Amino acid sequence: MAKILVIGSGFSGAVLAEQLAAHTDHKILVVDERSHIGGNCHTERDPTTGVMVHMYGPHIFHTSNESVWRYVQRFGTFSPNLNRVKAVTDRGVFSLPINLLTINQLFHKTFNPREAEAFIKSISEQKISEPENFEEQSLKMIGSVMYETFIRGYTRKQWGCDPRDLPASILKRMPIRFTYDDNYYDDKYQGVPVDGYSVLIGRMLSHSKISIQLNQRYDRSWNVDFDYVFYSGAIDRYFAFKLGRLGYRSIYFESEIFNGPDYQGNPVINYCQESVPYTRIHEHKHFAPWEAHTRSIYFREYSKESEVEDTPFYPKRLVGDMALLKKYRDLAEAEPNVSFVGRLGTYRYLDMHNVIQESLLMAEKFVSFASPWEKFPKFPNQYL
Repeated sequence: MAKILVIGSGFSGAVLAEQLAAHTDHKILVVDERSHIGGNCHTERDPTTGVMVHMYGPHIFHTSNESVWRYVQRFGTFSPNLNRVKAVTDRGVFSLPINLLTINQLFHKTFNPREAEAFIKSISEQKISEPENFEEQSLKMIGSVMYETFIRGYTRKQWGCDPRDLPASILKRMPIRFTYDDNYYDDKYQGVPVDGYSVLIGRMLSHSKISIQLNQRYDRSWNVDFDYVFYSGAIDRYFAFKLGRLGYRSIYFESEIFNGPDYQGNPVINYCQESVPYTRIHEHKHFAPWEAHTRSIYFREYSKESEVEDTPFYPKRLVGDMALLKKYRDLAEAEPNVSFVGRLGTYRYLDMHNVIQESLLMAEKFVSFASPWEKFPKFPNQYL
């Protein structure tokens, strides 16, 4: 029997703790500095409206991985929910992701799919063979009009820098469709847990071998009391920022109660103009359309550079960040009996299903790995 310490109660930590409790005799302690479990997926009922609120921004679960889908359904019922975003621009309100309706509305056309694809190719910057940054990737994919309408202003607000300073890979996550399909994700399974994410994660952590401590800020000195540590916090923070700080963006919200059943008619509306200070508004009742409420609550979301006491949300992964990350990874390789997991621990943009898949695989690896664990992988992607 070993003592395992898991730092963080989001999906990374919860899945690891649940799997190790289910498949080993180890005792697991899950520690979180917040007052609740669930990490950035945390949900709770608003006491005024009764609406289930995604406290750290919208989370619609999506995956095409059968094993991940079966796993999460063990802990809660998911109701189907498709992410259909709308965008407010200087040219009007449009459907996102960019699809055939978006193109026809923006350019006042009646294209069929083949005509739309040919048209976008004709207005895109085909002279850019290998885009070197976000702006070049945008211009090559969709041309200057759509880039200026939907992407440039929003990106500057979201990332706090010129799009030319961002890697091209960021835009590759945004789909462009030449059909009228406005579902943001292509995954086979999409939905929201009926009881909320925090209840679902609470069920994961309900095993008798798992203990939870909240409102506790982790310190590396604790490691000596445990046989192994899984750390899902920021990797630079683990090392007390001794080499410098990695770049992150943080977000914060302004919430308001609407004294009526529906404020904006959609779960998420992006505001693409740089002149509008917030990036988007999410109205939480629309994430649970099976519920009825007489009043509503909505959040305006703002993006900012992550400072010392901020919660880091999005790894920036600029050139300087990646060079610094390599140095922190070298330190991590020398750290005995500690693995770094999740979005912050690995400094990567990961969706919920990616995090769950990696945690399931890492737990399986750990269960079968012969102790002592000095040579156990430090990062999930070392064996995926």
